[in-house]
Amino acid sequence: MITTDGNSAVASVAWRANDVIAIYPITPSSSMAEQAAAWSSDERKNVWGDTPRVIEMQSEGGAIATVHGALQTGALATSFTSSQGLLLMIPTLYKLAGQLTPFVLHVAARTVATHALSIFCDHSDVMAVRQTGCAMLCANTVQEAQDFALIAQIATLNSRVPFIHFFDGFRTSHEINKVEPLSDEVLLKLLPQDAIAAHRERALTPERPVIRGTASNPDTFFQAREATNPWYNNTYSHVEQAMDAFAEVTGRRYQPFEYYGHPEATRVIVLMGSGVGTCEEAVDALLTRGEKVGVLKVRLYRPFSAQHLFAALPQTAQSIAVLDRTKEPGALAEPLYLDVMTALAEAFSRGERATLPRTIGGRYGLSSKEFTPQCVLAIFNELALANPRPRFTVGIYDDVTHLSLPLPEQHFPSSAGLEALFYGLGSDGTVSATKNAIKIVGSSTPMFVQGYFVYDSKKAGSLTVSHMRVGQHPINSAYLIDQADFVACHQWQFIEKYAMVERLKPGGIFLINTPYSADDLWHRLPQEVQAGLNQRQARVYCINAAKIAHECKLGARINTVMQMAFFHLSQILPGDAAVEKLRSAIEKSYVSKGEELVARNWKALEATLAALESVALAAVNPESPQRPPVVSDAAPDFVKTVTATMLAGLGDTLPVSALPPDGTWPTGTTQWEKRNIAEAIPLWKPELCTQCNQCVAACPHSAIRAKVVPAEAMSDAPDSLQSLDVKARDMRGQKYVLQVASEDCTGCNLCVEVCPAKDRQNPEIKAINMESRLDNLSVEKNHFDFFLQLPEIDKSKLERIDIRTSQLITPLFEYSGACSGCGETPYIKLLTQLYGDRLLVANATGCSSIYGGNLPTTPWTTDANGRGPAWANSLFEDNAEFGLGFRLSVDQHRQRALRQLLQLAPQLPADLVRALQEENIAPDLRRQQIALLREQLASLNDSVARELSHDADHLVDKSVWLIGGDGWAYDIGYGGLDHVMSLTENVNVLVLDTQCYSNTGGQQSKATPLGAVTKFGEKGKRKARKDLGINVMMYGHVYVAQISLGAQLNQTVKAIQEAEAWPGPSLIIAYSPCEEHGYDLAFSHDQMRRLTATGFWPLYRFDPRRMEEGKPALVTDSHPPSSSLSETLLKEQRFRRLNTQMPEETTRLYEEAEQDLRRRFDFLTMMAGKAEKNAQE
Repeated sequence: MITTDGNSAVASVAWRANDVIAIYPITPSSSMAEQAAAWSSDERKNVWGDTPRVIEMQSEGGAIATVHGALQTGALATSFTSSQGLLLMIPTLYKLAGQLTPFVLHVAARTVATHALSIFCDHSDVMAVRQTGCAMLCANTVQEAQDFALIAQIATLNSRVPFIHFFDGFRTSHEINKVEPLSDEVLLKLLPQDAIAAHRERALTPERPVIRGTASNPDTFFQAREATNPWYNNTYSHVEQAMDAFAEVTGRRYQPFEYYGHPEATRVIVLMGSGVGTCEEAVDALLTRGEKVGVLKVRLYRPFSAQHLFAALPQTAQSIAVLDRTKEPGALAEPLYLDVMTALAEAFSRGERATLPRTIGGRYGLSSKEFTPQCVLAIFNELALANPRPRFTVGIYDDVTHLSLPLPEQHFPSSAGLEALFYGLGSDGTVSATKNAIKIVGSSTPMFVQGYFVYDSKKAGSLTVSHMRVGQHPINSAYLIDQADFVACHQWQFIEKYAMVERLKPGGIFLINTPYSADDLWHRLPQEVQAGLNQRQARVYCINAAKIAHECKLGARINTVMQMAFFHLSQILPGDAAVEKLRSAIEKSYVSKGEELVARNWKALEATLAALESVALAAVNPESPQRPPVVSDAAPDFVKTVTATMLAGLGDTLPVSALPPDGTWPTGTTQWEKRNIAEAIPLWKPELCTQCNQCVAACPHSAIRAKVVPAEAMSDAPDSLQSLDVKARDMRGQKYVLQVASEDCTGCNLCVEVCPAKDRQNPEIKAINMESRLDNLSVEKNHFDFFLQLPEIDKSKLERIDIRTSQLITPLFEYSGACSGCGETPYIKLLTQLYGDRLLVANATGCSSIYGGNLPTTPWTTDANGRGPAWANSLFEDNAEFGLGFRLSVDQHRQRALRQLLQLAPQLPADLVRALQEENIAPDLRRQQIALLREQLASLNDSVARELSHDADHLVDKSVWLIGGDGWAYDIGYGGLDHVMSLTENVNVLVLDTQCYSNTGGQQSKATPLGAVTKFGEKGKRKARKDLGINVMMYGHVYVAQISLGAQLNQTVKAIQEAEAWPGPSLIIAYSPCEEHGYDLAFSHDQMRRLTATGFWPLYRFDPRRMEEGKPALVTDSHPPSSSLSETLLKEQRFRRLNTQMPEETTRLYEEAEQDLRRRFDFLTMMAGKAEKNAQE
């Protein structure tokens, strides 16, 4: 047996049974595509001895179209997708089914975005394609996902009906379990070679030409559609035959409809997906009590066979609950219920069934909502009532339409021998460590294992909870661990935030990563934690994993230390076996990143046991702290009641009435979160400070702020809060204050690295330096509270806006969930400092939409007047068009307000009417004019006056920005972006270019540079990156700039201002360092400067206004290439990897890249009207 996850198991079969694989990344299916791309790079063979061709497309629509073309010309082809990606494939799925084209599409089922995006699981995506004509086969477990990948392939080839093989996203796709693998020999034996030959024979070829895809008329279309009926009528039997043949070879027997439970059950639940395992556990428990219950598993959902449904359903069934993992608003019921109910009603009406069981329908598990044995018991309890409710929900509390079932208090005993929970911080390595541990146990012992990992979609720095089960029997518990034998707190700050001890079984082990020793720990634990540990008589251990990681130069990654501590304390592996297995796992995991990293992890491993301490239980110390409230009492009521509950990890307890029904949430809520995740924070040494504000500009999380205030404003300042006399001539007589938000800083160290001010005696000391957060938290928190009360600078009185002055303006984007050191967020922050009080943002799905709009808190906030950016996200592929709609609406609103103004002009002061019609007026002045207008309108008893009073704010022009990453702008959304750029509407586009699909894990995009190794590009990109800026310049009427904050701070500010001032479309392409680049982002500004010096990222501004002055529109802001490209690129892991694998090829690629960069710079130089060549310069 092997230990693997669902996606890996499916990808292995899909790879070996196909010729062509077209891919595009979308969570949670991406890892199937990633593995296919990696195997392609390794030239791994399919079962026929060929290496399948893997190609990444620009969208899921492109991927399925490529599959369609490959199939039509005789190849076996497949793809992988989820959610919106599946919906983009719908038109082609109709074609594939209509043309009786055999293939399997593997879908990790995921929620379709409605009022909100969700990356988690339900069946809303697969249910949206049930009408396409594709067969639909559902796998419930990791083992089934692997097996059904093959069964679907056999059935589609024999039936000629295309199959959608789906399984629950994350719950099955990412669950790690122990499975029986399928060998090449099994695949070859079961794949129908005759059917494959027949498929190839039907290929389009000039040797036997035919025509497919004609346009039909009313005289024949209907008949042709009905002509496919025999194929669909036979599909069920083809699936049954495939399952029978599979059982003969493997011994694992499946049926399209399969019943589990009492043979004479009176109460039956019908469902499909991972929830089946949960139902089976509950049924087992109820059978021991003598209850006649059962569960009917639907595996083949399309075509739906009533005959075989009845064959599997006990004749004794009196009441049936059909569960759907989807919601179809406005429908009589959800899809599976309608199919089952229709089948039962037809059979009863025709006399084929003597009785019609009472059948009710329920919704469960939307967006991975927990579906536990208690939920199953609640459903069986409802079925036992004389009059059960016909429609219900389970797993939530619905206090609005009262559809939810009450959950019983009863708990079922676990079948696992060990259940463990690991609380970690996103990017600290906890999830990876737990995966390693599960695989080690699974591969080293005869025990069965299961791993599941809970994390939100924040980019980094959020809570992760890893669930591990180990037992003597297969584990299909498709729900989270509630009570664990082992609970590990991997981050000290969690101890006062989350209810971890409450999830520990009596006598269980509680492990804490803490900076304090065993003797010094107990009194520092919150009283609630002390009481919980005593109540459970827990065995408590502590270790300073962060210290070991620091000493071993592993940064924040404590995974190796905590993993070793777990194995030692759990004794799940005997003796020194754990050490040996962990050493091997470390080598396997890190060898591609260098032997030095392997050695560092080995060193951490060896240091662990000596640092592990036992903590003695003691009485609750009344002097110890109590758990603080989740958010401050100063927070708004909504934040205190709803957001705080979500932050505490208790969002499941919120009732329906607590949540916005249309997905509209308040802004400015990250300020209440106070994550406290930094080990060290920057502290200011004013005597060295030059007041340049570079640290403020660079800070990705707006955690460092600067203000210039009147001297008297500092009179009540805490004694320890320092300030300086302002050096700038235009602000003399005032005080300069620099302050960190110690609870919001992520400790990235970027601010320290960009600081140019150094102590002459000791250059290691700068104007800001990293110090312990714990040691300085109380003082710095007090400082920042006072800092926030200081007056804001009047932006209208600034003589000029540059990087220094712009950073004195309060940002309206703060404390986001972006990765520590993120290169994207400083641009967004700067945008809000310049235009935040009139900003409208359309945000493409991607990193920026996740750290910008992921619950429970959001970073977009308001100024002192309550004004701030209004933000919305539609989809990944349509953001340009979505943002264009903003502009058209804004212009229409303004025109309507102007029309009303002119209608009322005779009754209003003429100078006020003239002033309100002027364009390009400063927002503050325009708002003063509007206030005067409303005073005048109040005296007019006129309907138009009332309308204008309401609409007058539209006279303040809005700054419309379309924000997204390179995956959107270069690939999936390029068609829309290009169209919007071709128009003359006043929209501004900010492309945060990380040169890969950062949000889905670093896959290749068309922005990926030559030689970079990414997912989907394991052998390095072999073509030059697309030059979006030059492409768009060709329109001539678009303002285009390429910027890099670290390379030239003021060029960045100037380009944004020029773009916003241009009355037509503008495009800004911003170089954005990303952790996917593989280097310490604390040094990203240095790397940005080097990249610009090599010509890798030239800086320029293309301003159409210059042509009106008789000048070239293009201005180059960087010098010709002068530095070594290879030396610069090799500072990043994405380039080093190729050099390690293929040094000679890397040298060749870098030479090609240098030539390409010079060619591009020559072209820019020519466009800028410079006569001399780069070589002469």
